[in-house]
Amino acid sequence: MRKGLGWVREVRLDYQGHLAAWIRCSPDLLPEPGQYLLGWNPQDREAALGATLFPGEITDQGFLALDPPRYLEPGTVLELRGPLGKGFRLPTGVRRLALVAFEDGPHRLLPLVGRALAQQAAVALFCDLPLPSLPASLEVSPLATLPDALGWADFLAVDLRLESLADLGKHLGDYSAHRSLNGQVLVQTAMPCSTVAECGVCAVPLRRGWKYACKDGPVFDLRTLEL
Repeated sequence: MRKGLGWVREVRLDYQGHLAAWIRCSPDLLPEPGQYLLGWNPQDREAALGATLFPGEITDQGFLALDPPRYLEPGTVLELRGPLGKGFRLPTGVRRLALVAFEDGPHRLLPLVGRALAQQAAVALFCDLPLPSLPASLEVSPLATLPDALGWADFLAVDLRLESLADLGKHLGDYSAHRSLNGQVLVQTAMPCSTVAECGVCAVPLRRGWKYACKDGPVFDLRTLEL
């Protein structure tokens, strides 16, 4: 974990109408897909905690921060800490990647698309929400069709809220018949201490005990989760 500064290059609304900001930073601060940083805007004196910044896009010079701090404009300097948590680990041999997005849409999964296509993998997205502009090679289907794709995909990357773990289990059908499923899940939940205090607010139920999303996740192996 490192501390450093980031510079806001651009502020815009994303495809869902949410604030997003392109942040330029040093390469050692860049998060991997599924990781996050904490960001503070020194001009916002009312903010008691830093904003949790997940990347919607990543380049070698910066990243598109989702839900950034308030009161930003181009040129604003942000204090950054991270990268934090464990991100997605896309297998080098993956050939058929299924992206599965629940309540918040696929924006935290999209950094995986370019990496998978670079490996010449086929990519399919399962989502019921409005979508941004996507590569033509990316196939899009509703969540209801996910069970039919379980035999096709050799890796699943999922984004959902903590309270929706049971819904994921329903979409996977008889989970005992899918123990061989290879995949990871980004579990969205409040992470107020962000690894500092082990406050327990972000505890995620596993098949054997509990883990903290802020440091043990927020990306977990699919087969370890209690669905």
